[in-house]
Parts: sequence; structure tokens; C-alpha cells
Amino acid sequence: MSYNTVLVTKEETIGFITLNRPEANNTFTIELATELNAALLDLEQDTSIHVIVINANGKNFCTGIDVNYVDGKSHAEYVEWSALMGQMNLTIAHMGKPVIASVHNIAVANGVGIVAACDLAIASETARFGATAVNIGLFCMGPAVPLLRNIGRKRTLEMIMTGDLISSNEALNMGLINRVVPAEKLREETVKYAKKLADKSPLALQAGKKSFYKMEYLTLGQALDLTDNHFATLATTEDGQEGVKAFFEKRKPNYKGK
Repeated sequence: MSYNTVLVTKEETIGFITLNRPEANNTFTIELATELNAALLDLEQDTSIHVIVINANGKNFCTGIDVNYVDGKSHAEYVEWSALMGQMNLTIAHMGKPVIASVHNIAVANGVGIVAACDLAIASETARFGATAVNIGLFCMGPAVPLLRNIGRKRTLEMIMTGDLISSNEALNMGLINRVVPAEKLREETVKYAKKLADKSPLALQAGKKSFYKMEYLTLGQALDLTDNHFATLATTEDGQEGVKAFFEKRKPNYKGK
């Protein structure tokens, strides 16, 4: 598939999706939202790719949705539009491959939604995060969903009600992101971080991620029953057997994705 608002590139076993509306701070349009989801699904189907990174061109990571769309449309049109803006949440959660956000400068509104939706996130020390829609008479209701699952009730409510920006260190401390790195080393550290995952058994990583998302909101007993079954299935695979064998033989495993 060809894309206009995102760039898709590959480096060995890492796939990159680069938001590419720099002139508009990578704000979400219908086209960008559609292409982001399509690119994620394309890389999910690419057996040569083990890990996916979402980054961005231009001054900022993403400053939300393009509010030019809010111009007197019907309720039904806005429902359909809003659902598309947040579709990435479901897409990423249903995928097996890990998705990492690599964030520079400003990530607000739907931009912070991307960060919260991704499985992992690494940010430059200059990055800033916010749920800023309240500042223009709207509200980050969609981004609040993954934010709540990342940082909890009180912190999410503070972000979505105040619209304030927080620093990368604050985002790290509250659990929104995983690492903070110098701005000039963001790409280098992102690749290093992604490669650490890409070197694992792709079968184990994808089965494990899918198991995690399926059990996350089950009762304790249901979650244990589900994950027991998933672990047993993984233990029967060639990669599972190879990983254990390599551990005992003190060598690097040769994973085949089977």
C-alpha cells in the first residue's frame, strides 16, 4: 500500500511508521488515522518484522487531531470521525508485535493518546505531554481511555481536566513512558531498545503480548486459567524448546518463529 501521511521503512527486523504531516505538527486527519492503522496492520503481517516503532517528522511528535473538521457536522458524522481517531488503540492492542512510541517535543491530545496506546514508549528529555483539548472547549475523552489504563484515575483526571503539559521526567515517574534519553540520541536509543525486543523469540513475544491484553481485565482466576493455557501452548513450540535448550547449553538461541 502507498501512503501519503505516514512513511513506512524497515531496518532489519524493525519496522518504522513515521507520522509525516510536519507542516501541521502531525495532527490527525481522516487520512492519517486511516493510514496509521493500515501501516500497523501491514507490518503485523510482514514476517520479516519483529518490532514496530512509531515516530514522527517535523518539530513535534503530534499535537492532536485536526480540529478544522469541527465545523457544524452532524452527531453521527462526529461519532464516526471520533471512532477513527481512536482506532489505533484497538489496532495496537489486538496486534502480536510490540509497538514502541519514540517521542520528541510535543505529544498532546491524540498525540499523547498514541503514546498511551503503544505497548512501550521512549522519549527525549525535551518531550512534553498533555491532554489539551479542554483548552479549546473540547475534551480528551478518547485519549483518556488508554491514559487511565496507564497512569490511573487521579492522574488521568488531572491531565484531562487541566490541559497542562508535563515533562518527560514526570511522564516517566507516572508510568506513561518507559525511558527518557537525550534528544540527540532519541533515534539511536530507540533502535537499541527495539532491537532488544527484536532479538527475542518473535513467537514468544507475540504470544505473550496477546495473552497479556486478553487477561488484563479478567478476574484473577480467569486470568490465571487463560495464561496457564497460553504458556502451555508456547512451551510446545519449537522456539520454546530451543530457548530452554540454548539456556542450558549456554549459547545464543536460534529462533525460527515456529
